[in-house]
Amino acid sequence: MSTNVSAQSAQDIARHCGAMLKGDGATRVRGIASIQSAKDGDIVFAADDARLKQALESRASLVLTGQFAANAQTAKPLLIASDPRLAFARVAALFSHAERRVGHDDSAQIHLSAKIGEETWIGPGVVVEDRVSIGNRTSIEANSVIGAETVIGEECQIGPNVTIYSGTKLGHRVVVQAGTVLGSTGFGYARDAAGHYHLFPQVGQVIIEDDVEIGANCTVDRGALDATIIRRGTKLDNMVHVGHNVEIGEDVVIAAQTGISGSSRIGPSAIVGGQVGIGEHVEIEGGLVLGGQSGILSKKVLRGKGIVFWGTPARPLKDYLRELATLSRLTRKKER
Repeated sequence: MSTNVSAQSAQDIARHCGAMLKGDGATRVRGIASIQSAKDGDIVFAADDARLKQALESRASLVLTGQFAANAQTAKPLLIASDPRLAFARVAALFSHAERRVGHDDSAQIHLSAKIGEETWIGPGVVVEDRVSIGNRTSIEANSVIGAETVIGEECQIGPNVTIYSGTKLGHRVVVQAGTVLGSTGFGYARDAAGHYHLFPQVGQVIIEDDVEIGANCTVDRGALDATIIRRGTKLDNMVHVGHNVEIGEDVVIAAQTGISGSSRIGPSAIVGGQVGIGEHVEIEGGLVLGGQSGILSKKVLRGKGIVFWGTPARPLKDYLRELATLSRLTRKKER
């Protein structure tokens, strides 16, 4: 096993995150930190004037901030970004890739038929079954299980205690956090005349495209006969459940404790709040926003790019608020 940690120059960081550098471009940075905990070699984020003052007084070697600080007089180098929050996220990603373990722990069980890329890390207790393919610079942490014929792309990060069932396909730069299960059997049953339930075939697969991030303790069921698909760039919070045959479009964000029933479709760039319940065969148009704890009944179609939906059954927020106001007036009138 080896670990590679490299410092970055302020000039290289500016180029990476698209910020304008003000000051010494040769300044070396080794990591990110909060303003309070910063030490020599750290970069910190200052979102306003008050935090900028604190950052300039801290031990940090480099400060990333907004255009409001363009005229600040300081000997400490600054990175000026039009969207400093986004720029800092890119800097964090840069340093998360700067440290990488390479090799495999002696306790890992790797089938001889598995194809393992270069500069990969396979941690303690990991099981890699037959005909698995793992791309370059991917890491798999302790006690994860990678089922037969699974394909994992390059630069993926698979956390500890993750289970990936056979036939699942992950693109490049996919992040799967601890305890998540990909490709489990979907919840689909046929009922006979006596009222007994029989599992409908769940023989499809799960396809996760590039740059998807899946939080801790999520479950993504395999398709019944086809595939469950999560498109490029989508982000799932912790404890999200994705049912069988669901398709989630590109750049969707889904907050914690949301459940998506089988065969539903969510369009690109939609935003789904926490604890949302989505029935089966639902269609949600791209760009739509579902507020927290909304409920969508089965087979419903929600349309309206940029419109916020709320309540159960979910309807446009303006309608929901109007109904609440009407109910409040009726209640007050009755009390009189």
